[in-house]
Amino acid sequence: MQRGDIVLVDLPQVAGTSGHEQTGSRPALVVHDDATSVNLSVVMIIPMTSNLTAQNFSHTILIKPSKQNGLSMPSVILIFQLRAIDKRRIMKKIGVIEPPIMEQVNIELKKLLGI
Repeated sequence: MQRGDIVLVDLPQVAGTSGHEQTGSRPALVVHDDATSVNLSVVMIIPMTSNLTAQNFSHTILIKPSKQNGLSMPSVILIFQLRAIDKRRIMKKIGVIEPPIMEQVNIELKKLLGI
């Protein structure tokens, strides 16, 4: 698993809450630095959604399906939903994000985090 991989993850519903976090089986983008991810049991990911109205939120990017990324439908990368998950929640790798899209993700991550 490397930075830029698109993986299928299982994000559980937290008991007793009704928040706006993404849950369920869905694609996600791995954004963890390759050099540091080896020694940790968690990895930083950004969930995606096929609900295209999510583009109305700040810090989102539309990505269209391609052979390289392995997506089956247009999806929105929800950068504002950046989170750490246990590596055991990753079900499989489905593709790799295209470099121009990864550049956009990097820009939006910096904006989101104020760095």
